[in-house]
Amino acid sequence: MSSSMKECLQLQLLEMEMLFSMFPNQGEVKLEDVNVLTNIKRYLEGTREALPPKIEFVITLQIEEPKVKIDLQVTMPHSYPYAALQLFGRSSELDRQQQLLLNKGLTSYIGTFDPGELCVCAAIQWLQDNSASYFLNRKLVYEPSTQAKPVKNTFLRMWIYSHHIYQQDLRKKILDVGKRLDVTGFCMTGKPGIICVEGFKEHCEEFWHTIRYPNWKHISCKHAESVETEGDGEDLRLFHSFEELLLEAHGDYGLRNDYHMNLGQFLEFLKKHKSEHVFQILFGIESKSSDS
Repeated sequence: MSSSMKECLQLQLLEMEMLFSMFPNQGEVKLEDVNVLTNIKRYLEGTREALPPKIEFVITLQIEEPKVKIDLQVTMPHSYPYAALQLFGRSSELDRQQQLLLNKGLTSYIGTFDPGELCVCAAIQWLQDNSASYFLNRKLVYEPSTQAKPVKNTFLRMWIYSHHIYQQDLRKKILDVGKRLDVTGFCMTGKPGIICVEGFKEHCEEFWHTIRYPNWKHISCKHAESVETEGDGEDLRLFHSFEELLLEAHGDYGLRNDYHMNLGQFLEFLKKHKSEHVFQILFGIESKSSDS
């Protein structure tokens, strides 16, 4: 038994212990093989030579609003968490198309995790936070009605402030998530770091949840603007894509690379995109026109 295989199986047992503590009631976590955890422990202790079966189980999640159940089917490859987890959510309240969209969103979210990260608990949290929109969308589309009513969506624009945004992997993650979802806006790197994301409410909220996870401490949503629309929201967008914004920087303090972005240039950028009012909200100072 290789040390890497031993580490993977030990991590899997650790995550199963966490899941059983989260779902202590009988039947909430249903193992395909009730002896699989015992066989893994025996394998790790050296009393079993054959490689144990993969851990496969189903967790039944109660979604509060709307009142529905989701069965999350999970398969852990032997080399998980360094290999991709296999997940699939099912509900009798979803049709095939909505179930496909739900699992596409879940798979995309899990794909943002780095190899070696445990992610079953995060997948459960994602379903509890995001699955309601898939059920509600189905209700809006398929609920019988004597008179067809236009479907209203909420268009949202979020202005996010961070103490700084430097790291290349974080910048790549922000851009990848922004381009994967149907959102537009920008990410201004440096110090401070500013992110604007706009689009339908569920897409913006998924973006916000994804980039914050797991422990981005120095970040907050300073301002949000929302409006109901019956269209596709394209006429409400102030930006045409989701891109990184690079401005001139003031100062360079050695290895810390602790430089401040040119806020004058940023103000001009906001003016071009009809967003000058946000400057005071983000920084607590009134904007002053450069040509006054």
